[in-house]
Amino acid sequence: MRISAVRPMVLGTPWRNLTFVVVETDEGLGGVGEVRMVNHTDSLLGYLQEAGRNHILGSDPFKIEDLVQRMFRRDYARASEIMTSAIAVIEMACWDIVGQALGVPVYQLLGGAVRERIPAYANGWYTVERTAADFQDAARRVVERGYRALKLDPFGVGFYELSRAETHRSIELVSAVRDAVGPDVEIFIEMHGRFNPVTAIALTNALAPLRPGWIEEPVPPENLRALHKVAQAVAPLGIPVATGERLHTPHEYRELFELQAADIVQADITHYGGLMATKKLAAWADAYYILVAPHNVCGPVGTAAALHVAASTPNFKIQEHFNDFADAWVKEAVTGMVEVDAADGCFPLPIGTGLGVTLNEAFVAEHPPEHAFFDLFAENWHQRQAGAQSTTGTPNGSANSSSDVEVRNG
Repeated sequence: MRISAVRPMVLGTPWRNLTFVVVETDEGLGGVGEVRMVNHTDSLLGYLQEAGRNHILGSDPFKIEDLVQRMFRRDYARASEIMTSAIAVIEMACWDIVGQALGVPVYQLLGGAVRERIPAYANGWYTVERTAADFQDAARRVVERGYRALKLDPFGVGFYELSRAETHRSIELVSAVRDAVGPDVEIFIEMHGRFNPVTAIALTNALAPLRPGWIEEPVPPENLRALHKVAQAVAPLGIPVATGERLHTPHEYRELFELQAADIVQADITHYGGLMATKKLAAWADAYYILVAPHNVCGPVGTAAALHVAASTPNFKIQEHFNDFADAWVKEAVTGMVEVDAADGCFPLPIGTGLGVTLNEAFVAEHPPEHAFFDLFAENWHQRQAGAQSTTGTPNGSANSSSDVEVRNG
């Protein structure tokens, strides 16, 4: 069996373009991967054209490690988010092919399930006016849907520092959410790498009475010693530090682990090189007693892949999920996807062979890419609407169909 074609397809929403990549084989079996690139979709598509010719076409989809290593090392250039994301979508699709060929779900190929239920938390739920009343109402809807955990960034357009007025407003929003969901629902605080260490520490101290389940990416990701400073300062509060969505290679995680600068790592499977890379990272993290809570802003295929990793990873904590609240219609891009169970706020194990989902290519084609520039430092970014940040439509030069970037043998 050999890979005979790579067909990317981009589904557009007002704030995120979801890239699905269909990998076909000469025996008629195909698999699918997915990634949501933050403002770099066209760069990914360009890289896939080159990687398709140089590495992917003609490869054996069962020899996943060999293909990954060739893509990672033989370009000679240092690995970037573009490269590791491209590797991830191809690797994901190969696991899908292998699972289908062998008649088993992917998690069985990753060591088998270590849990029957996969806890989830909601994100993308607070696309409302930035008031305490509106955040309370939105948070109640999350709990009514069955979630036992949710995440929010209440900090507006904060950068390095936060004014006293914005500090009070942010704390008021989190307090309103706590009042709405009660004491038993986890509230995770997203900081999006906004702050310098002293501001992140001060904000965490101010939020401590509300018992957040973690603070996430309190400082920008480039300087891990700054993160270590935050982690040491907030440790007496008993509030974990989570990070990792913008770390894309093991070499970046090496320093994080050696500094013991985080309690929870949040590698994004679709940016970190795929399922096996994330499994390796989780095993490494376990040596430091660190939990894994993979970052996930994908549609249904990337989420399905994350569930297979979650099912088979002992030190997994909880899975991020957007698609019940932000652009819930994107779930129609596949059939076979399991849902969060309202009875306990958990996903069941994935069903079916491979990843367990089938891409609806006609549905994807009905929703072409949008000029979705997602700017976390723009007013009202949390509403995740193009009207607040960008213009809609496919700009000149952007791929608007799979044929623009399709790569085939022959």
